[in-house]
Amino acid sequence: MLKQSVIDNMKDIVEHCMGEETAACVATCPMHTNVKEYVRLIREGKGEEAIKVIREQLFLPGTLGRICAHPCEGKCKWNEMKSPMAIASLKRYAADHFDREEDWDFSVKKENGKKVAIIGAGPSGLQAALELRKEGCKVTVFEKMPVRGGMLRVGIPAYRLPRTVLEHEIHYLDCLGVDFELNCEIGKDKSFHEIIENFDSVIVAVGKQQGRVDRSLANWDASGVFHAAGFLKEAAMTQDVKESGQSVLVIGGGDVAMDCARTALRLPNTKKVYSACLEDSYNAMASSAHEIKGALAEGVKFNLAQAIQKIHTDENGRVAGVTLKKCISMFDEVGRFSPKFDEEDVRELKVDTIVFAIGQGVDAKFAQGILEQQQNSTFDCDKNTLQSTANEKVFIAGDASGESVIAIQALATGRRAAQSVMRFLQGADLLEGRQLKDTWTYETKLHMPVDWDAIKTQREDMRELDPNTRIHSFDEVALGYTKEEAQREADRCRQCECKLCMKECIMLNDFTECPKSLFKKYLENGYENMDRMIAYSCNECSQCTLKCPKEFDLKSTFKALKEEYAQENNGVVPLEELKDSDRMQEKECDDEYCTRLEGGSQMKIDLQKKKKTKYVFVPGCTVSAYSPEGVENVVRHLKDCLGQENVGALLQCCGKVTRFIGENKKFEERNKKAIDILDEMGAEVIITVCPSCYKVFKETAKKQKVIAYWDLMKNLIGIPESAKGIGKGSDVVFNIHDSCVTRDETSHHESVRWILDELGYQWEEIERNGNNTRCCGVGGMVCSSNPELYERVYTRRANDFNQHHIVTYCGSCRGTIQLAGKDSIHLLDLLYGQKYTKSQEKKRGYKTEAEMWKIRVETKERLNNFKDK
Repeated sequence: MLKQSVIDNMKDIVEHCMGEETAACVATCPMHTNVKEYVRLIREGKGEEAIKVIREQLFLPGTLGRICAHPCEGKCKWNEMKSPMAIASLKRYAADHFDREEDWDFSVKKENGKKVAIIGAGPSGLQAALELRKEGCKVTVFEKMPVRGGMLRVGIPAYRLPRTVLEHEIHYLDCLGVDFELNCEIGKDKSFHEIIENFDSVIVAVGKQQGRVDRSLANWDASGVFHAAGFLKEAAMTQDVKESGQSVLVIGGGDVAMDCARTALRLPNTKKVYSACLEDSYNAMASSAHEIKGALAEGVKFNLAQAIQKIHTDENGRVAGVTLKKCISMFDEVGRFSPKFDEEDVRELKVDTIVFAIGQGVDAKFAQGILEQQQNSTFDCDKNTLQSTANEKVFIAGDASGESVIAIQALATGRRAAQSVMRFLQGADLLEGRQLKDTWTYETKLHMPVDWDAIKTQREDMRELDPNTRIHSFDEVALGYTKEEAQREADRCRQCECKLCMKECIMLNDFTECPKSLFKKYLENGYENMDRMIAYSCNECSQCTLKCPKEFDLKSTFKALKEEYAQENNGVVPLEELKDSDRMQEKECDDEYCTRLEGGSQMKIDLQKKKKTKYVFVPGCTVSAYSPEGVENVVRHLKDCLGQENVGALLQCCGKVTRFIGENKKFEERNKKAIDILDEMGAEVIITVCPSCYKVFKETAKKQKVIAYWDLMKNLIGIPESAKGIGKGSDVVFNIHDSCVTRDETSHHESVRWILDELGYQWEEIERNGNNTRCCGVGGMVCSSNPELYERVYTRRANDFNQHHIVTYCGSCRGTIQLAGKDSIHLLDLLYGQKYTKSQEKKRGYKTEAEMWKIRVETKERLNNFKDK
């Protein structure tokens, strides 16, 4: 069984891995439009595909592209630079240029015989109608006004939302077969009770169209006083407000207040427009920054931190002016809205019209007492299902539910209500197995670091009509993006997702979408029922951990899985493809291919004298099967510098391959054989050239210090005298490949580069090297377990280099990079060879097995016959 620590690590990854986490823009959108995808498609010039992605969730793309309060932009990563993506504007671009009626999806399920009434043709009601009609219900929408769209139609000015755009998009519901009864006021033309009786279910989506004024003020009902809803509705229907005068004061700091102020500027009689709000700065106002900016540009005069103390009237009972008082604070010590004023700090303002934009409520007269109304005027309903607490057939959507404030939230509640209605009609549980977050905003766990220093672009502002011209009509102010502008803006998108490990690791992409998904399967299915090739395809290079913002350790988990698979198979690797690796390792540890060289040139061991060899050079298996002369030359260099009697060598495998394939018991046995010999030799320092040997002996050699030959040269003995400056004038420029095994051994990286400088060769650094190096492909013995993956890994590594000639200091890496088509040379070849030039390039690819054993025997013989010189 897997150790509990391994299972706990899997659970930790499943719980905290961000690979499946949604981008903030998508999570924040209550309708969860795939922002990343459609922005990417716009960037790539694929507008037709972009609008299809948008319409998967939204049937009002052109409308929302103009009027959505875009909470998605508020969570955009670009807010860190105060320049969020113009997500709504890009949506509008896709809709304006690529949304064609012939491409709309008119599919509807078979008629199910159910009738649903929807009261209100605002955004929530329209969305609910769409969802239910698609499910095969007969849907009738009752609307008291002669127009459709609710507050989208009569609450949002035409200069922001042209009526033709809205009506064109609502026409989609006509095409689906939704019935509309306009000019039909429930409670007046038809009773609410009648609707409940005649339909299988009812959705109330009446919105908040009952405006408010401050009734605590004297003269609140004077001629010239309006609430925002009534003011905007009349302007929307007639492009005028008959009772509005020449000087208009709008009270409030939200978007509705800005709509009222900017609408007032466009009325025939208006000469001046003022705004007064409790907030003491533009940044503190609830309104969107672009709405405030638009109002300022058009000439609205703002009075910040002000409220009406008194309304003055003339002899005809019409507003003649106001006294404004200073607002000292808006909230009390616990954060509750409780404004305080300085009644002595006042100013006078001459106006003849006041518009209160201080909130709206639900007009519940139509319900005739059947529904329960809460103190905030909304109807009492279950937050999750939106089912009325008063009548199970009735569901509440939009602002009337208390679950929405802006249009996109209203649409989401329409969808949620429709989903509940379908469950209700089918007699199903309204909550069981339901993903409620699909219809509301939620917080994503995705947190992505961005190097903003490398990114200089700023938000692409949309062109607008000149302020001096546009205030004389209700023509649309924002002109939309050109193709070039849209693509520039879309190109800024960071395409937020984690999956940094997936972008780096080829192997993971063969088996999963992300680590969370993979280890969830391990936990659910059991490791014994998972494809064993997954674990045996890990290169153990740790790049996944380096890339992961949470530094999850996947390597140790895959290692543990391999160990468990082997243990369950009597200690032997169960993968047939790796059986030969075990056989090779066994030979590498056999006395036939191993030897030791004691201090001096003494070969025979005198156990009685127990002669000590202070420094023992361990060349490893791969270099020994590649360059016998290199091994011999290293020994000679060490003896010359450290003393003939002090230096010896050990040709004995460290056991790393056995560990790679999970055969822990065999590894311990084979490694112990090498350690016992080192102890017997009296070794105090182990000198390595193989990165794997260095790491293994650092862990298992308790009595010895381990140092790489490269570090020893740089820090103590220098390079051989005969090699100094040998590379000067060479026409070769090298790249360096650092082994992933010693990616964390910075001293090795520095020493190798120092050696090349001492040799006099030219070299260039590449990006993915040093601590950030990539595996050549051999790691984890993937070369044997998964050759096809191995080829893809080494091909990618070869493409990291910008030179043809590569210096390595790992025998396995050298062979693999040569196999990938590069001229790969071991550092020992440069230290102990002639000046290397392009004319000397020769094929050094993998030898046959027989050739490698022959070379290994030659290395053994050279050590056996070593003579001091």
